[in-house]
Amino acid sequence: MDLVDGFERGLDEFGGRVHRVGAQQWASATPCTEWSVRDLVGHLTGEHLWAPWLLRGATLDEVGDRFEGDVLGEDPVGAWDSAASASRAAVRAPGARDTPVHTSAGQIPADDYLRQMTLDLAVHAWDLARGIGADDRLDEDLVALCLDYARGQADAWQGLGIFGPPVPAADRAPRQDRLVALLGRRP
Repeated sequence: MDLVDGFERGLDEFGGRVHRVGAQQWASATPCTEWSVRDLVGHLTGEHLWAPWLLRGATLDEVGDRFEGDVLGEDPVGAWDSAASASRAAVRAPGARDTPVHTSAGQIPADDYLRQMTLDLAVHAWDLARGIGADDRLDEDLVALCLDYARGQADAWQGLGIFGPPVPAADRAPRQDRLVALLGRRP
């Protein structure tokens, strides 16, 4: 699977679950123990509000605090849809993958940024599904793309608070189970 296709599939996986959140489920718990469903959707919405800026080469200082606080407002689904649409367009823009992206860890290649965002979309789609009691099965090609990336990064992420410590998963477990276990979740 091409990286941009994987990113878009991740947007679709997460967005499809956002559209399934019931009115009474926004305060529900998720596997991300510090986040409710609303917090989780707010986290991803905020990331995708930043994406168009960062993919155009903006620095963190240039973006500033414009996306601080509640980015969901009274219409969480609409806020997600708007951010996801702008993020999708930014990734597809000519030259978007040619410019290094400024992150809190320094400048990184745009493709690395897209891999990180794709992984975040996939794992949080799973988290969101668990939080609202929806089907948590993810697209197999997306899972394969994310698992390959996560395996190469998991050791470096330990202790940074990005993901919890890995939990055991059998070598023969389904790929999705191995992915979420690698990222600290119990399948």
